[in-house]
Amino acid sequence: MSAFAGRHAVITGGSSGIGLATAHALGRRGCRVTIVARRPELLDAAVAELTGAGIDAVSYPLDVADHEAVRVTFATIAAERGPIDILICSAGVARPGYFIELDDDVFREMMEIDYFGTLWPIRAVTPGMVERGQGSIVAISSDAGLVGVFGYTAYGAAKFAVRGLLEALRAELVPHGVHVGCCYPPDVDTPQLAGEDQYKPDETRAISGSFKPIQAEQVARCIVKGIEHRRFALMPDTGSRMLLVLSGAAPGLVNRVMDRSARKARKSRGARTT
Repeated sequence: MSAFAGRHAVITGGSSGIGLATAHALGRRGCRVTIVARRPELLDAAVAELTGAGIDAVSYPLDVADHEAVRVTFATIAAERGPIDILICSAGVARPGYFIELDDDVFREMMEIDYFGTLWPIRAVTPGMVERGQGSIVAISSDAGLVGVFGYTAYGAAKFAVRGLLEALRAELVPHGVHVGCCYPPDVDTPQLAGEDQYKPDETRAISGSFKPIQAEQVARCIVKGIEHRRFALMPDTGSRMLLVLSGAAPGLVNRVMDRSARKARKSRGARTT
């Protein structure tokens, strides 16, 4: 409790999924929680759920891809709720599909929400954290930010960008006493995954289907533990930890395994259509 009691945590994408689970996890440890997301009705329901659990929680509607709105809203949050000690960047979207079939707008949307929607909140809180000489910033990348996955040319590019941002930021903020963490979850059982599944190519489905989705609460526990121990790479499950090691030590092996799954999916699809 002592590591979190009384600290102010702001969570983007906090109305559902990983963000809401992390709000619960931090709130149970004594944090004052502020959640932001685009849809007021979901925010209201999430705040009711959090306060019903005895957590000090409020919400602010916000589109994290809107730079000026982020600047104004985060200044308002700090003025009304106090300095931001912990930032969790959980807002994101995923839209898989074949590269040659995806609209150009999908690539822009992934970068606007997943990358810039992570960058702008970090830009808003970092000066204050540096000035105070403390704080913690955690953002959500993905297993698709560790290796290139069939069907994720738009999403994976944005999540690789998040990883690159945080790796460089960690080096810059360490001397100032500010912790930076990057979380790499696999598929997580959230509303986003349900929406994403309808667009997955057969090959993507075959690759991701090798692993059962984990629960958002498992990711939240990993994030909280990572903040407590000031870790950078936050791996919520064994598969993600193995992928991190193999992507660096044996990238060819990872590619061969995924290619084999993709070939089997194509053969199966061919059999169904003949």
